[in-house]
Amino acid sequence: MTVIRNNSISGINSITAQSASLNFYDTSGNTLSIGASVTGNVTGNLTGNVNAGVVTATSSIVVGDSFINPTSIGIGTTDTTGRNAGVGTAVGTIIFNSSLGTGVVQVFNGSSWVDIGANEYFEATGGTLDSSSRPGYNIHTFTSPGTFTVTSGSKNVEYLVVGGGGGGGSRGGGGAGGYRSGTIEVTPGTYPVTRGGGGTGVPGFGGNGSQSIFSTITSEGGGGGAPTGSVGTNGGSGGGGGGYPGIFPGGTGNRVAGTTTPVPSQGNPGGNGISDDVTYTAGGGGGGAAAAGGNGNTPAPRQGGNGGNGSPSSITGSSTTYAGGGGGCTDNAPPAVGGTGGSGGGGNGSDGTGAGVTSGTANTGGGGGAAVPSTTPGSGGSGIVIIAYPTA
Repeated sequence: MTVIRNNSISGINSITAQSASLNFYDTSGNTLSIGASVTGNVTGNLTGNVNAGVVTATSSIVVGDSFINPTSIGIGTTDTTGRNAGVGTAVGTIIFNSSLGTGVVQVFNGSSWVDIGANEYFEATGGTLDSSSRPGYNIHTFTSPGTFTVTSGSKNVEYLVVGGGGGGGSRGGGGAGGYRSGTIEVTPGTYPVTRGGGGTGVPGFGGNGSQSIFSTITSEGGGGGAPTGSVGTNGGSGGGGGGYPGIFPGGTGNRVAGTTTPVPSQGNPGGNGISDDVTYTAGGGGGGAAAAGGNGNTPAPRQGGNGGNGSPSSITGSSTTYAGGGGGCTDNAPPAVGGTGGSGGGGNGSDGTGAGVTSGTANTGGGGGAAVPSTTPGSGGSGIVIIAYPTA
């Protein structure tokens, strides 16, 4: 028997929602809330907010592909594209990501998606492994070509990819190799690694550096420095200009070395080579990752342009600067000073006698220093690829 009182309803075995709605109101027309326990079956759609201490379902609660059963919970499935486009990023959000290997459960920790469960163990090989310089991290360093192989799990890894530096020319300093850093998600598989070589320092135009590559990340080689009367070569960072007659600009940065093809931001232009059109010429410095190469200077003391400074990275646990540009050089009439290489491995330009020229530092992507035409300029420093990730 169903009993309806002024403050309660009892004896109802079920409420079935058909096309109409069932609502309860007080004498003033306000919607009433049922504050006691509701036991029985609710068949049909239940919409709105349900505020209760305990909700008991004898079969299941289903929302889309997600469900709660007496013996299991299903969280549905999505992929990386769906996760990034439509999943909320509240701390503690859990998903099953079908894009990663055979599928991985991930949780959002407030800043990134982290693997959990059986697949959270991550293992990789390749390069030179260092597990002590940066506590809690594995660091894989590639100073020669190789392969980064993920054998278990998936993870967002940090990377530093620096291209080979450009060689110095007979006036302009070599541009630094392109500098790129960030994070990228890796899954089980092999990732070939290319370590870019430095360009050769030769009288005339310096050689371009070559690319360094990891996964989808490519850093271009630096542009070679220019001889007298020529523009610096384009590259990850541009080579310094040559000067005479007048001003010859440095090469453009953020380009495939030796071309006008644009690439993602990774460097700066070389400095201008300058001449007084009568006696003196001073080459521009090569561009660096953090700054453009300096312009040459012909009034005494005549000086080649300084190389642009490189950018620091702490991926190995300590701050190291990479991708500095090479210094330019001047004529042989004293006083004449070579340009200083940029921080991050840039080589020094020669003075007016050809003395003092140096190459870019190996494994930094530094540009080579320029030298007067009768001597050999410095070569660019080789690039480097570093990959790091937490061991926990």
